[in-house]
Amino acid sequence: MVKADPLSDTEELLWRSLMRLVITLPRALGDDLVQTRGITANDYTTLMHLSEAPSQEMGITELAAASALSVSRMSRLLGDLQARGLIVKRRSETDGRGHIARLTRHGLAALRSAYPEHLASVRRLVMDQINEADKVRTARVLDALAANVDRTATRRPK
Repeated sequence: MVKADPLSDTEELLWRSLMRLVITLPRALGDDLVQTRGITANDYTTLMHLSEAPSQEMGITELAAASALSVSRMSRLLGDLQARGLIVKRRSETDGRGHIARLTRHGLAALRSAYPEHLASVRRLVMDQINEADKVRTARVLDALAANVDRTATRRPK
């Protein structure tokens, strides 16, 4: 059994605040996108990843991993995006069972249209709340934490 020291009051506040942010920030950003542009945060993230990919296309498994969604959830999401004309799906030429999603012109236009609203939400909810000196320190700390979690996750047996 693993033995760990209890968290200090400061550590407890940090941990609980971080967990609240993990839950509430994506929801708030998503709510803003739905209200202003009619797309969800998952729609936006998926379109963003496709826009940044070579030829603006990705395999569904790779896209699911990049978007932190299960493959089945990504498949359903892509079906909806395809029905709305934002992406097209095709079978992979290298893997007969796999599919590739490609961003359409309409999807890129939707992403570009949503970007200013998303950026305004990010600024209002996060960036405007942190002074410049704290932004530098916070960015370094969060980047180091994310890198550590990424390293830990890749070492775990699946």
